[in-house]
Formats: sequence, structure tokens, C-alpha cells
Amino acid sequence: MAIRVAHVGTGNVGRLALTQLITDPQYELVAVCVSSEAKVGKDAGELAGLEVATGVTATDDLDAVLAARPECVVYCAMGDTRTPEAIADCARFLAAGINVVGSAPVILQYPWQVMPEKYIAGLEDTARQGGSSLFITGVDPGFANDLIPFALAGTCQRIEQVRCLEIADYATYDGAVVMFDVMGFGKPLGELPILLQPGVLSIAWGTTIRQLAAGLGIEVDDITERYEQEPAPEAFDIAAGHVAKGSVAALRFEIRGMVGGHPAIVIEHVTRLREDLRPDWRQPAQPGGSYRVEIVGEPSYAVDICPSSRKGDHNHAAIVAAAGRIVNAIPAVVAAPPGIRTTLDLPLVTGKGLYSAG
Repeated sequence: MAIRVAHVGTGNVGRLALTQLITDPQYELVAVCVSSEAKVGKDAGELAGLEVATGVTATDDLDAVLAARPECVVYCAMGDTRTPEAIADCARFLAAGINVVGSAPVILQYPWQVMPEKYIAGLEDTARQGGSSLFITGVDPGFANDLIPFALAGTCQRIEQVRCLEIADYATYDGAVVMFDVMGFGKPLGELPILLQPGVLSIAWGTTIRQLAAGLGIEVDDITERYEQEPAPEAFDIAAGHVAKGSVAALRFEIRGMVGGHPAIVIEHVTRLREDLRPDWRQPAQPGGSYRVEIVGEPSYAVDICPSSRKGDHNHAAIVAAAGRIVNAIPAVVAAPPGIRTTLDLPLVTGKGLYSAG
């Protein structure tokens, strides 16, 4: 029997997740919730960019989602700029006995030692009372820096450092809030966006650091962060808008999980808006962008992950991967014990039922 699912949020990740929910026979879509008034009343098929009519029309009312009585909600609403509201939304679903998988809020990917314990305990209690579970994931933070490094680490005899990298040109990423407000592209150098406010990097990727540490069985003493910005040599346009000369056009940052003064776990991002910027920074393994997992140990590894798509570039492919990771986890999350679930305690999601000859 198909799993009854509802969907919240039809942005970059959400639209592609919605596509899979409509086309995959494992799921029965029963409700769609949006934040844009212009999308209210539109058929889910239209919102997903499909030439099908599902009979499910979009609402902006979470009560309507609850009334549809789904077994699981796919939550892809914006979480970067509204984390408390996103957590409250998820808690509301859990309290109603509805499982949640999604891309936000990222802090719930692995909240231990990142969020205050009282808030984690409150969510866990809510989930237990509702008999529901929650799993937040994506690419990065997500499978590129938890599932994949864990798989590689499981073959090692000794590990000195795990480093996970995203190296990408974001010029084609069409998300103005993320690009300008969160990451600070197009802003004057030194004007700190949301992501570069003191401590925010350590929170945003602290979930990844703490989860990797838990899987490796080590205690992180401290999490440090650092960043560099590079100005645009001239004005140019990207998918999200205009980048003025002298404003931020490339960003590199590191978050380090320190153990005994040694950077045991490192998350590194190199984000450019043009490939010619800062050639001395790390370069992707394929044109446009890639992910990389490096393990220093015995044996050591350097593994490049190069997403591609028949329907778009590297950025589109990465978003498809995030959506796929979320949607494919639904059966495991529905079957999981109540509470906040992570890559460490969910079974391996293998892509069962996805094969197609063309």
C-alpha cells in the first residue's frame, strides 16, 4: 500500500522532491502547502513542473495538511532564515503523529551538543507521545559529509582526519535569499551575512561535526571557524541577481572539529560565482562543481563525487540528489522508532524500487 504523504515547500529542493512524490508509486500525495500566495490553488503537478493533474491543490494552511492525515510530511520550507518557526512546524506534525523527513531545519540533522538539551528533549518527548519520527538531511550538510565518509571510514585501520569539501560555482543557483542574505554574495566585503555572523558556521555545520565525531567514537573539544571573501573584479549578473564590482564574488570557509588541538574533522567550502576567481583555492573535480571526501589514515582516501543531470548543471544535479535522499528515506523513517533519527541509526537507504531502463 502506498504511503500517504503531504508536502510543504516548493522551492529549489521542494519542487524536485514533489516531482518524485507524484511520480513514484510508493507514495500517495494527499496535500501540498506553500508560502507564496501566487501558488495557492495550483495543482501539485503544475507546481512540480509536470504535465499531469493530481487533483491535489496547494494551500497555505498547515491545518489543511494535518486534516489530510498523512503518514509522513516532506518538509522543504525555508529554514535558514526562520529556524525557530521551522522547528515549531516540525514539532506540530510530530505531535499529531505524523512522521517528518525534510531539508530543514538543518540544526535537527544531528542536534546533540549543538542545540540546548532542553529543546532536544522537548522534541523527543513530543515525538514519543505522537509515535512519530523525524529525519533531516540533504547533500551538504547531508550524505556527502555523513553517509559517504562513514562508509569509507569503515574500511580504515586508523584515522587521523576526515575532511569533507564542497567546491562549486554557484552562479546558476537561483535562490536570492540564500545567495545574498545568507551567504553574502553581492554584498560589500566585511558586511557579515547571516552565515558569517560569529558562531553561525559552527552551528550550521556543527551538526555534521558532532555526527561524524559520534560515528568515529571521539569527543570534540572545540569547534573553530574561519573564512575568506574575494571581491568581484568587475560587475556581472548571476541567476539570483546582480553582483557589483568590488562586492563578494567568492567565499571560502572551514569549520574544524578539534581533538587535543588537532583538526580531526574539517568541513571546507569553496564557493565561486566565476571559475576564474581565486584559482589558488581548491578546484572541483569536474567543471562547475563537485564534493570531495578526504581521509588521512591507513588507508587514506581522496574520493570525488561529481553529480550531473540530463536536466541541468551541477547545481541542479546536487539539488536533485538532496531531494532524492529525502524522499527515498520516507519508508525507513515511517518504520523507525519515535524520535529524532539520523544517518547513524537509520538503515541503509538503497534506492529500492527506483530502477528504470530509460
